[in-house]
Amino acid sequence: MNTKRVFFLSFFLLAMNCLTFSQDDVVILPAPQKTGGMPLMDALSNRKTSRDFFPKELDLETLSNLLWAANGINRPGDGLKTAPSAVNWQEIEIYVCIEKGIYLYNASEHRLELLILGDFREATGAQPFVKDAPLNLIYVADFTRMGDRADDVKHWYSAADAAFIIQNVYLFCASEGLGTVVRGSVTKDRLRDVMKLPEHKHVVFAQTVGYPEE
Repeated sequence: MNTKRVFFLSFFLLAMNCLTFSQDDVVILPAPQKTGGMPLMDALSNRKTSRDFFPKELDLETLSNLLWAANGINRPGDGLKTAPSAVNWQEIEIYVCIEKGIYLYNASEHRLELLILGDFREATGAQPFVKDAPLNLIYVADFTRMGDRADDVKHWYSAADAAFIIQNVYLFCASEGLGTVVRGSVTKDRLRDVMKLPEHKHVVFAQTVGYPEE
Protein backbone atom coordinates (compact mmCIF):
# COMPACT_ATOMS: atom_id res chain seq x y z
CA MET A 1 0.00 0.00 0.00
CA ASN A 2 1.51 3.35 -1.01
CA THR A 3 2.04 6.29 1.32
CA LYS A 4 -0.90 8.34 0.03
CA ARG A 5 -3.35 5.46 0.48
CA VAL A 6 -2.11 4.85 4.01
CA PHE A 7 -2.53 8.55 4.83
CA PHE A 8 -6.07 8.79 3.45
CA LEU A 9 -7.11 5.52 5.08
CA SER A 10 -5.78 6.72 8.44
CA PHE A 11 -7.54 10.07 8.00
CA PHE A 12 -10.82 8.31 7.08
CA LEU A 13 -10.69 6.04 10.13
CA LEU A 14 -9.92 8.99 12.41
CA ALA A 15 -12.81 10.96 10.91
CA MET A 16 -15.19 8.05 11.40
CA ASN A 17 -14.00 7.68 14.99
CA CYS A 18 -14.88 11.32 15.66
CA LEU A 19 -18.08 11.43 13.62
CA THR A 20 -19.61 8.44 15.39
CA PHE A 21 -20.17 10.48 18.54
CA SER A 22 -22.00 13.16 16.53
CA GLN A 23 -24.88 10.70 16.03
CA ASP A 24 -27.03 11.60 18.99
CA ASP A 25 -29.20 8.52 19.46
CA VAL A 26 -26.74 5.62 19.08
CA VAL A 27 -22.95 5.44 19.22
CA ILE A 28 -21.55 2.29 17.64
CA LEU A 29 -18.40 1.37 19.53
CA PRO A 30 -15.39 -0.20 17.79
CA ALA A 31 -14.86 -3.90 18.46
CA PRO A 32 -13.06 -4.23 21.81
CA GLN A 33 -9.48 -5.43 21.94
CA LYS A 34 -9.72 -8.59 24.03
CA THR A 35 -6.04 -9.52 24.11
CA GLY A 36 -2.87 -7.81 25.31
CA GLY A 37 -2.60 -5.25 28.04
CA MET A 38 -0.58 -5.38 31.22
CA PRO A 39 -0.07 -8.74 33.01
CA LEU A 40 -2.59 -9.18 35.82
CA MET A 41 -0.06 -9.12 38.66
CA ASP A 42 1.45 -5.92 37.28
CA ALA A 43 -2.01 -4.34 37.00
CA LEU A 44 -2.75 -5.27 40.61
CA SER A 45 0.56 -3.73 41.66
CA ASN A 46 -0.31 -0.51 39.79
CA ARG A 47 -3.96 -0.30 40.83
CA LYS A 48 -4.66 2.96 42.65
CA THR A 49 -7.13 5.81 43.08
CA SER A 50 -6.67 9.15 41.32
CA ARG A 51 -8.57 12.38 41.87
CA ASP A 52 -6.73 14.72 39.49
CA PHE A 53 -7.68 14.42 35.85
CA PHE A 54 -6.56 16.00 32.62
CA PRO A 55 -9.68 17.14 30.67
CA LYS A 56 -8.71 15.28 27.46
CA GLU A 57 -11.53 13.08 26.13
CA LEU A 58 -11.05 9.33 25.82
CA ASP A 59 -11.01 8.14 22.22
CA LEU A 60 -13.71 5.68 21.14
CA GLU A 61 -11.38 2.68 21.03
CA THR A 62 -10.27 3.25 24.62
CA LEU A 63 -13.87 3.80 25.72
CA SER A 64 -14.90 0.64 23.91
CA ASN A 65 -12.20 -1.41 25.60
CA LEU A 66 -12.99 0.10 29.01
CA LEU A 67 -16.71 -0.69 28.82
CA TRP A 68 -16.09 -4.23 27.60
CA ALA A 69 -13.59 -4.78 30.43
CA ALA A 70 -16.08 -3.31 32.90
CA ASN A 71 -19.04 -5.54 32.09
CA GLY A 72 -18.98 -6.55 28.46
CA ILE A 73 -20.01 -9.93 27.10
CA ASN A 74 -17.09 -12.37 27.14
CA ARG A 75 -19.08 -15.57 26.45
CA PRO A 76 -21.37 -14.67 23.54
CA GLY A 77 -23.03 -18.08 23.42
CA ASP A 78 -24.47 -17.57 26.91
CA GLY A 79 -24.55 -13.77 27.05
CA LEU A 80 -22.37 -13.87 30.17
CA LYS A 81 -20.10 -11.00 31.14
CA THR A 82 -16.68 -10.04 32.46
CA ALA A 83 -18.06 -9.30 35.95
CA PRO A 84 -20.04 -11.75 38.11
CA SER A 85 -23.65 -11.07 39.02
CA ALA A 86 -25.56 -12.62 41.92
CA VAL A 87 -28.13 -15.17 40.68
CA ASN A 88 -27.16 -13.90 37.21
CA TRP A 89 -29.65 -11.06 37.72
CA GLN A 90 -27.51 -8.71 35.59
CA GLU A 91 -29.28 -5.82 37.29
CA ILE A 92 -26.46 -3.28 36.99
CA GLU A 93 -26.63 -0.83 34.09
CA ILE A 94 -23.68 1.37 33.17
CA TYR A 95 -24.39 4.93 32.10
CA VAL A 96 -21.65 6.95 30.44
CA CYS A 97 -21.68 10.65 31.35
CA ILE A 98 -19.54 12.83 29.10
CA GLU A 99 -19.67 16.47 28.06
CA LYS A 100 -22.10 15.69 25.23
CA GLY A 101 -24.66 13.84 27.31
CA ILE A 102 -25.52 10.67 29.22
CA TYR A 103 -25.59 7.35 27.38
CA LEU A 104 -26.57 3.81 28.38
CA TYR A 105 -24.03 1.09 27.58
CA ASN A 106 -25.80 -1.73 25.73
CA ALA A 107 -23.46 -4.67 26.29
CA SER A 108 -25.27 -7.10 23.98
CA GLU A 109 -24.89 -4.71 21.03
CA HIS A 110 -21.69 -3.10 22.36
CA ARG A 111 -22.98 0.39 21.74
CA LEU A 112 -24.07 3.53 23.56
CA GLU A 113 -27.68 4.66 23.52
CA LEU A 114 -28.53 8.26 24.27
CA LEU A 115 -30.42 8.94 27.48
CA ILE A 116 -30.21 12.73 27.57
CA LEU A 117 -28.22 15.42 25.76
CA GLY A 118 -26.27 18.04 27.68
CA ASP A 119 -23.39 18.32 30.10
CA PHE A 120 -24.53 16.78 33.40
CA ARG A 121 -21.13 15.77 34.75
CA GLU A 122 -21.47 18.13 37.72
CA ALA A 123 -24.56 16.21 38.86
CA THR A 124 -22.66 12.92 39.14
CA GLY A 125 -20.99 13.70 42.45
CA ALA A 126 -20.14 16.12 45.22
CA GLN A 127 -16.41 16.33 44.47
CA PRO A 128 -15.26 19.39 42.49
CA PHE A 129 -13.29 17.41 39.89
CA VAL A 130 -16.29 15.52 38.48
CA LYS A 131 -17.57 18.46 36.44
CA ASP A 132 -14.37 18.70 34.38
CA ALA A 133 -13.31 15.04 34.21
CA PRO A 134 -13.81 13.56 30.74
CA LEU A 135 -15.84 10.55 31.85
CA ASN A 136 -18.08 9.64 34.76
CA LEU A 137 -19.61 6.18 34.87
CA ILE A 138 -22.91 5.85 36.71
CA TYR A 139 -23.92 2.43 38.05
CA VAL A 140 -27.69 1.94 38.24
CA ALA A 141 -29.52 -1.11 39.61
CA ASP A 142 -32.78 -2.22 37.98
CA PHE A 143 -34.66 -3.82 40.88
CA THR A 144 -37.23 -5.45 38.56
CA ARG A 145 -34.52 -7.90 37.49
CA MET A 146 -34.00 -9.11 41.06
CA GLY A 147 -37.24 -10.98 41.67
CA ASP A 148 -39.26 -10.65 44.85
CA ARG A 149 -36.39 -10.11 47.28
CA ALA A 150 -36.77 -7.40 49.92
CA ASP A 151 -35.45 -3.98 48.98
CA ASP A 152 -32.66 -4.09 51.57
CA VAL A 153 -31.43 -7.36 50.04
CA LYS A 154 -31.58 -5.82 46.57
CA HIS A 155 -29.56 -2.83 47.73
CA TRP A 156 -26.94 -5.11 49.30
CA TYR A 157 -26.54 -7.37 46.27
CA SER A 158 -26.58 -4.53 43.75
CA ALA A 159 -23.80 -2.76 45.66
CA ALA A 160 -21.71 -5.95 45.56
CA ASP A 161 -22.38 -6.50 41.85
CA ALA A 162 -21.46 -2.90 41.06
CA ALA A 163 -18.24 -3.33 43.04
CA PHE A 164 -17.17 -6.23 40.82
CA ILE A 165 -17.55 -3.98 37.76
CA ILE A 166 -15.76 -1.12 39.49
CA GLN A 167 -12.73 -3.31 40.19
CA ASN A 168 -12.64 -4.35 36.52
CA VAL A 169 -12.47 -0.66 35.64
CA TYR A 170 -9.68 -0.10 38.18
CA LEU A 171 -7.61 -2.90 36.67
CA PHE A 172 -8.22 -1.71 33.11
CA CYS A 173 -7.15 1.81 34.09
CA ALA A 174 -4.01 0.47 35.76
CA SER A 175 -3.18 -1.43 32.58
CA GLU A 176 -3.82 1.52 30.28
CA GLY A 177 -2.25 4.32 32.33
CA LEU A 178 -5.60 5.95 33.13
CA GLY A 179 -6.73 7.41 36.45
CA THR A 180 -9.94 6.44 38.21
CA VAL A 181 -11.81 6.84 41.48
CA VAL A 182 -15.03 5.21 42.68
CA ARG A 183 -17.40 7.58 44.43
CA GLY A 184 -20.17 7.01 46.93
CA SER A 185 -20.59 10.74 47.56
CA VAL A 186 -23.41 11.09 45.07
CA THR A 187 -26.66 12.95 45.62
CA LYS A 188 -28.60 9.98 44.33
CA ASP A 189 -32.07 11.52 44.31
CA ARG A 190 -30.86 14.53 42.39
CA LEU A 191 -28.96 12.41 39.86
CA ARG A 192 -31.94 10.12 39.49
CA ASP A 193 -34.12 13.15 38.69
CA VAL A 194 -31.56 14.45 36.17
CA MET A 195 -31.50 11.06 34.46
CA LYS A 196 -35.30 10.76 34.67
CA LEU A 197 -35.01 7.21 35.98
CA PRO A 198 -38.18 5.28 36.84
CA GLU A 199 -38.84 4.31 40.46
CA HIS A 200 -37.50 0.78 40.08
CA LYS A 201 -34.03 2.00 39.05
CA HIS A 202 -31.57 3.13 41.71
CA VAL A 203 -28.21 4.90 41.48
CA VAL A 204 -25.60 2.77 43.29
CA PHE A 205 -22.17 4.35 42.71
CA ALA A 206 -20.33 6.61 40.28
CA GLN A 207 -16.78 6.28 38.99
CA THR A 208 -14.63 8.90 37.35
CA VAL A 209 -12.13 7.93 34.63
CA GLY A 210 -9.60 10.03 32.76
CA TYR A 211 -5.99 10.72 31.96
CA PRO A 212 -4.15 11.56 35.18
CA GLU A 213 -2.61 15.00 35.50
CA GLU A 214 1.17 14.86 35.40
